[in-house]
Amino acid sequence: MKRTHLLLAAALATASALASAEDKRYDPKALARYDVSYVRCEASFPEMKGHRDDAYMGLWRMKPGPTTATRLAEVRSSSTYKSEQRLAKREAAGANGTDAVKALEQQCKGLWGEMKKTPKPKG
Repeated sequence: MKRTHLLLAAALATASALASAEDKRYDPKALARYDVSYVRCEASFPEMKGHRDDAYMGLWRMKPGPTTATRLAEVRSSSTYKSEQRLAKREAAGANGTDAVKALEQQCKGLWGEMKKTPKPKG
């Protein structure tokens, strides 16, 4: 009986952790900050233009497709996302010092490198 409870507790903990990771993928605040940063990356690295969602899905190891695209669109239409995006844009406008520019450049290169490593779906 005790072993069954332990197995059930472990299964619930695993399910909870997976659900938590899934929720983080679609967190409106994190997505808003990512989007603002990505726009800044596109300005410095033209090859990144038009690959925002590809890079995001690669970063989170998400399966590309209509379900994922719909869910991202829903998050981006939320009031929480829009509010956080305005805040992130204001913060980004003030982050133009040498250190901030270098940090952004490193982040952009890292993100682009990760995206290039992600296998593309065949089709």
